[in-house]
Amino acid sequence: MFDNETTERGQVGIGTLIVFIAMVLVAAIAAGVLINTAGMLQTQAEATGEESTDLVSERVDITSEVGIVEDTDSDDPTNITSVNLTVTGAAGSDEIDLNETIIQAVGPNGQENLVMPKIDDTDSTYLNSTEPGNATNLTSGHFAVIDDNNNYVASDQAVLGDDDNDYTIILNPEVEPFGSTEEPFGQGDESSLSIVSPSGATTEVELRAPDLFTDSGEAVRL
Repeated sequence: MFDNETTERGQVGIGTLIVFIAMVLVAAIAAGVLINTAGMLQTQAEATGEESTDLVSERVDITSEVGIVEDTDSDDPTNITSVNLTVTGAAGSDEIDLNETIIQAVGPNGQENLVMPKIDDTDSTYLNSTEPGNATNLTSGHFAVIDDNNNYVASDQAVLGDDDNDYTIILNPEVEPFGSTEEPFGQGDESSLSIVSPSGATTEVELRAPDLFTDSGEAVRL
């Protein structure tokens, strides 16, 4: 027969064991929560890091900004018939789809979001394919892309970084927000552009036409 002292010690031992097991379970649950939380924070940090990297690297670089002066018999040309921006992907960027790019333009005649219209090899809804590089047939709210040979680039091929070619974005200065048919973008006029790539990276561009054009058909730096 067990005496009372032995029985009491056994009960104390079982109670201690129960408390120990409970502490182990609580610690395991807490560890699981911490590991899960750490995993979520790591995933969020990686996503945030990727987004931050994209906002820096996945942007369009402008290598040249020129305007084409109207070709006229006048000795004093005053207007521009095309704004040409030679573009490339920023260093370290992946492919940038210009068809998914938006140009937020502010000019003398208001502001407008410009997008690339749907263009294929036979589509001339917006463009006059018989005059390569001609921007005057672009309607308000649109920009187009041409290659090194001044040929229009189809929407599904206007991708920076998939070849060694530079592309040129062309804008029509005779439509909003740059100007109008009666008063197109011309001498001394200014405009600002924000080119937003599909990743959300933004490139700021300031355009300012010279105060005086000298030759018809010349290309002037903006």
